[in-house]
Amino acid sequence: MTQPIFLIGARGCGKTTVGEALTRACGYTFIDTDQVLQAKAQRSVAEIVEQEGWSAFRAHETATLQSVTQPATVIATGGGIILSPVNCDFMRSHGVVIYLNAPVSVLAERLEAFPEEAQRPTLTGKPISEEVHEVLAQRDALYRQTAHHVVDASGSPEQVVREILIALQVARAS
Repeated sequence: MTQPIFLIGARGCGKTTVGEALTRACGYTFIDTDQVLQAKAQRSVAEIVEQEGWSAFRAHETATLQSVTQPATVIATGGGIILSPVNCDFMRSHGVVIYLNAPVSVLAERLEAFPEEAQRPTLTGKPISEEVHEVLAQRDALYRQTAHHVVDASGSPEQVVREILIALQVARAS
């Protein structure tokens, strides 16, 4: 299989960490759409949103997603990439989409441990655990609809990679 693998999920679910580990396991190339977008814009996500607004950021995100998609690539996406139906359709038709699902408590704990405020603008202005709960409640159905596979992302990166590899093997066998 050389199809791109798209990792989707809420902030803090481990898309970048798991993506890098999955890349090593598969011998693929790793790309983080937020990192590529920020490098190209020479600004953080927070700065782009502050200067241009969310809709402009989402347009940059779509262009970035489409420009980096290629065979044998693991692509970590931004948490809100599924808010655009164009992105959902693109990922589903151009590769395998994995939803890294984790409970709110795990997501909040990770975000509090590694806040990265400059890159992760608040979406609601509320405390992290409240924000994560609210945002996940709004987006979970979109993540599930977009994903080919839903994987429990609450374990270690190695455990999550094992689950992804098993899901991909089962899909290949059917």
